[in-house]
Amino acid sequence: MKVAVVGATGLVGTVMLKVLEERNFPVGELIPVASEKSAGRTVEFRGVQIPVVTPDVALLRKPHIALFSAGAKVSLDYAPKFAEVGTYVIDNSSAWRMFPDKKLIVPEINAGELTDSDKIIANPNCSTIQMVMALAPLHERYHIKRLVVSTYQSVTGTGVKAVNQLENERKGLESERAYPHPIDKNVLPHCDVFVEDGYTKEELKLVNETNKILNSNIRITATAVRVPVVGGHSESVNVEFEKPFDIQDIRTIFRETDGVRLFDDVENNAYPMPKYAEGNDDVFVGRIRRDFSVDNGLNIWIVADNLRKGAATNAVQIAEYLVKMNMVAPFA
Repeated sequence: MKVAVVGATGLVGTVMLKVLEERNFPVGELIPVASEKSAGRTVEFRGVQIPVVTPDVALLRKPHIALFSAGAKVSLDYAPKFAEVGTYVIDNSSAWRMFPDKKLIVPEINAGELTDSDKIIANPNCSTIQMVMALAPLHERYHIKRLVVSTYQSVTGTGVKAVNQLENERKGLESERAYPHPIDKNVLPHCDVFVEDGYTKEELKLVNETNKILNSNIRITATAVRVPVVGGHSESVNVEFEKPFDIQDIRTIFRETDGVRLFDDVENNAYPMPKYAEGNDDVFVGRIRRDFSVDNGLNIWIVADNLRKGAATNAVQIAEYLVKMNMVAPFA
């Protein structure tokens, strides 16, 4: 199987290569793709150095699957071109998520919606993925009415430039900034750009994508905050259900949900933290407690590695589903 990774030299692209290797995805020919300025560089895959090519060169090779993580503009320009040559495109940018005719997929929740004709498949936003992983089984049982979400997001969600800013600030060095303010020893209530009504794009992604994946009738409000952490996003989620719930049943649901790990023992100071989530594909859930200020209210704390399940791993899992369902055949 020919697999292209578009954005192979970026943070998420690098993790995509690692996840493909770790999960033994049936790659017969890897096609690492990046911009003109990166063409000619090499990336390592299964112990072999492979030259990076441009999107136009990759198109000529007609890959079976292309994992995109090179930004919305590249996805809008090139995803249709890859789809035209028969490639299944799994796109990690925001470009296609809200198109009515494009599926927004978290495999554990809604992979069954995919058909042979879905040549461009959208990967949700990192903060959305980890939240719906925890909420989907609860919604199925108790029907979510409203969500109030506050996120605490790693600098890796912004990219290499942001990681460099944090590291240089900690060393006392001047460098190019990814953010309008210092991030070390600081928190910024500002993820992505501000849009209408004072919200940021990141906050609206949480609202719109969750509605698309779970239910359009769920009322959602969100505040997204950038914190000086490398390696994972954290979320405080307040849930209001339509039906009464049993708190022990909530715990049982989490224990039995694939891809979710219950980590909730406050007597021993055990709760989800980015320190535990980094490098892991599970979504960690803890600080589970009833919200006594509202009928059928619940508070939970959700943490996941935003580069793995929040991006690369979810994309590879979609590709695995395509292979499993014989939508794309290895070495065809």
